Amino acid sequence: MTVQRLSPDEINALGAALPAWTVLPDRLRRQWRFRNFSEAFGFMTRVALASETINHHPTWSNVWNVVTIELTTDDCGGLSALDPALARLIDALSPP
Repeated sequence: MTVQRLSPDEINALGAALPAWTVLPDRLRRQWRFRNFSEAFGFMTRVALASETINHHPTWSNVWNVVTIELTTDDCGGLSALDPALARLIDALSPP
């Protein structure tokens, strides 16, 4: 199955649809700060399980209590519909 890259207009609309995320031309980025490593790792575990449900996986890093996630679709070389879909799943798992 071919994954379609989002159009420039669709990418521009993501800022309003996903206000907590930084929208770049080829990726979405967001960072979280937790009270400790255990909370950060627990969040990453929940995100990993959610990403499996749509078979789309983040690029991420964890340094003690900080988790940084970037979403992009390698198959199309930029953003696809999978990226905002995963961002919404991750937002639902995010602490208030």
